[in-house]
Amino acid sequence: MKLKRPHTLKEIADLIGCAYVGPESHQVTGINEIHMVHPGDLVFVDHPKYYDKALKSAATTILIDQHVDCPEGKALIISQAPFDDYNRLTRHFSPYRPQNTSIGEDSFVDGTALIYPNVFIGHNVKIGANVIIYPGVCIMDNTTIEENVIIGANSVIGHYAFYYKKKPSGYERMHTVGGVHIHKNVEIGALCTIDAGVSGITTVGEGTKLDDQVHIGHDTTIGKDCLMAANVGLAGCVRVMDKVVLWGQVGCASDVTLGEGAIVLAQSGISKSLEGGKTYFGSPCAEVKEKFREMAALRRLPGILEKLR
Repeated sequence: MKLKRPHTLKEIADLIGCAYVGPESHQVTGINEIHMVHPGDLVFVDHPKYYDKALKSAATTILIDQHVDCPEGKALIISQAPFDDYNRLTRHFSPYRPQNTSIGEDSFVDGTALIYPNVFIGHNVKIGANVIIYPGVCIMDNTTIEENVIIGANSVIGHYAFYYKKKPSGYERMHTVGGVHIHKNVEIGALCTIDAGVSGITTVGEGTKLDDQVHIGHDTTIGKDCLMAANVGLAGCVRVMDKVVLWGQVGCASDVTLGEGAIVLAQSGISKSLEGGKTYFGSPCAEVKEKFREMAALRRLPGILEKLR
C-alpha cells in the first residue's frame, strides 16, 4: 500500500506511540508485508527467526520488537507488539468503509460492460470495456478488471486476505488494504474466489482461464494464458508463470513458484517450486515419469515381501 503522501519516521512512530532509531525526517512512502515490500516501505517483524529477512529486505523502515543494529540507510520503529501496531497503521491510512449501495464510491464501470442483476461493486473499482459479469458476483474494494473479462455467477473477487496471527485469545486477522487486478481477456468461472492482497495486488494475467470453483489466495500472481480446472486451490504469495496448466483439484502451498509451461495433473499437491516445461503428478508432486515408476514399484512391493518370508 502506497501512502497518499510521504510521512516522516517521527510522524509514523508518533501515530503508534513508539520509539524509533534513525533520522526523524527519514521518509516512509508505503506500508507492506514482507512478500510485497519495495524501497520506501515499512514492514513489520516480531520473531527473531525473521529479523534477518526483514532487515535485508527492500523495505527501508522496519517495525520490530527488539533493539537491533540498524542497517545503513534504514530506520527502526521499536514496538512491543509489531503486528498490532502494523494493523493500527493500515487501519489509520486505509480504514474500513461500510457500504449499503450496489456500487461504491470512486468506482467506474465502462458503458459497454454488461452487469447482470444482483452484482455488488465495492469502493475504488474499475471495470473496463466489454466486461460481462453474471448474477450474484461480488467485486470488492480496490479491484481493477480490464476489457473483455468474463466473470461467472456468484464469484467473489477481492475478499479479504486469509492472514492471521495466533494469540492466546484466538486468531487475529491482518487488516486487508490491497486489491485484485484482472487483466484483459481473462475468463473466471462460477463460484470462484480471488482474495485481495494483504497490502499489495493479487494478479491474474492476460488470457488466463479459470474453471468453476477455483480459489486464488492473497498476493498470488498468475501469468498469461494459464489454465486452471475446477477445484484448483492456490495459497497466498504463489508465483505462477505464463502458460501453466493446473488440472482439477490441484492444491498449492504458499510462497512457491511454478515455472513457465509447467503442467500439473489432477489431484496433485504442490509443496515446493516447480521447473517450467515439465509435467508433474502426485502429492507431494514430482515429474510424472518418476512418480509413475514409484507407483509401479509400490505395486510390486507386496510380492517382494512375500518372497522374503
